[in-house]
Amino acid sequence: MINTNEIISTINMVKYQKLDVRTVTMGISLLDCIDSNKDKVISNIKKKITTYAKDLVRTGEDISNEFGIPIVNKRISVTPLSMITEACGAVDCVPFAIALDEAAKEVGVNFIGGFSALVHKGIRPGEANFIDSIPEALAATDIVCSSVNVANTRAGINMDAVKKMGEIVKKSAELTADKGGIGAAKLVVFANAVEDNPFMAGAFHGVGEGECVINVGVSGPGVVSAALAEMDGAPFDEVAEKIKKTAFHVTRMGELVAREASKRLGVRFGIVDLSLAPTPAMGDSVAHILEAMGLESCGAHGTTAALALLNDAVKKGGIMASSHVGGLSGAFIPVSEDAGMIDAVRKDALTLNKLEAMTSVCSVGLDMIALPGHTPASVISAIIADEMAIGMVNNKTTACRLIPVPGKDVGEEVSFGGLLGTAPIMPYNPYSPEKFIARGGRIPAPLHSQRN
Repeated sequence: MINTNEIISTINMVKYQKLDVRTVTMGISLLDCIDSNKDKVISNIKKKITTYAKDLVRTGEDISNEFGIPIVNKRISVTPLSMITEACGAVDCVPFAIALDEAAKEVGVNFIGGFSALVHKGIRPGEANFIDSIPEALAATDIVCSSVNVANTRAGINMDAVKKMGEIVKKSAELTADKGGIGAAKLVVFANAVEDNPFMAGAFHGVGEGECVINVGVSGPGVVSAALAEMDGAPFDEVAEKIKKTAFHVTRMGELVAREASKRLGVRFGIVDLSLAPTPAMGDSVAHILEAMGLESCGAHGTTAALALLNDAVKKGGIMASSHVGGLSGAFIPVSEDAGMIDAVRKDALTLNKLEAMTSVCSVGLDMIALPGHTPASVISAIIADEMAIGMVNNKTTACRLIPVPGKDVGEEVSFGGLLGTAPIMPYNPYSPEKFIARGGRIPAPLHSQRN
């Protein structure tokens, strides 16, 4: 039974500690939209999205108003579009992205994800054609997000795809130079991508999912920071226990919203993703949680250990709170979206190398990293390759969202506004990996992939 103290505690979390449901995401299968006629496919896609998601935004707002729980975003994810477009042959895929954009705007959601491809073991001609269209698709749309999975633990790393994605990331930024290269901010390169992730820009509706599901992503860095403020000098096992109990509380709120949205929309409840997703607002930072453990600044020696503790405790608390935990479920460390991360980069406490080390113990990878606009495509590919290796060897989801900001150099900043925040331009290692990336082929899967 819920007692008065628990109710008051939740009210205070929402009011003072920036507790919110970051997203209610409706996943929609587009597999039955496939046809050899391009115009028919586009018509099918728009009709299906606007039919299934017509009440999504209103339902989210109703739940938020009735329960007093902020729901920041309402989103849609769809079947990886490369699977849908391939039946049409070698066609221009940009109109499919425009169709997603128009349908998503019609129902009023914040973002739609799934302009995606899965090429971790090889690239078919139709997928190659699709990937080539990504930069123009992201430049021609406002709320469409894209992702490409280039590696997994069972297949290894598709280095041909890694090379290609370095070029695609750079072109995506260049085609949106007037907006700070925001095209690249809507593009994620994955290893071990999951099928039920509700968070953008990497969300897509996997082929193993049902016809339509509701997935909810919770957030609560501010709540965890407030809890740790009461534990100055406490040993780490007590810190972990406090985080675990706090994550339990946060996840129960997400479970409530997910089940209520599922019931009202008549759509199956998928998962609660219990990731700690920060924002640029003060008091809503994962970096500040790490500093509350005793680090002078995020990025100092000890940061990776602190993040490992945080990530593990969040998962343990969340799994006790819901039997439908999924998605990414960990601590996010996007630089531009976290006020503490931004400050740490500004004062040179947090470097690209340290961020890479941190990604080995958390979700979801090198996220919202702004690079100089002159960064070579081969360097972008090599950064991606390093991150994919971490995901492959550790059997975890990891990713890169890298933004080579046109016209900007180290020491400058780029502002995207909203949840995407502000990113200081970070330096990269100047020594060239061009010959390494040019080899192509596939880096074989690790020995522990053979589990059958």
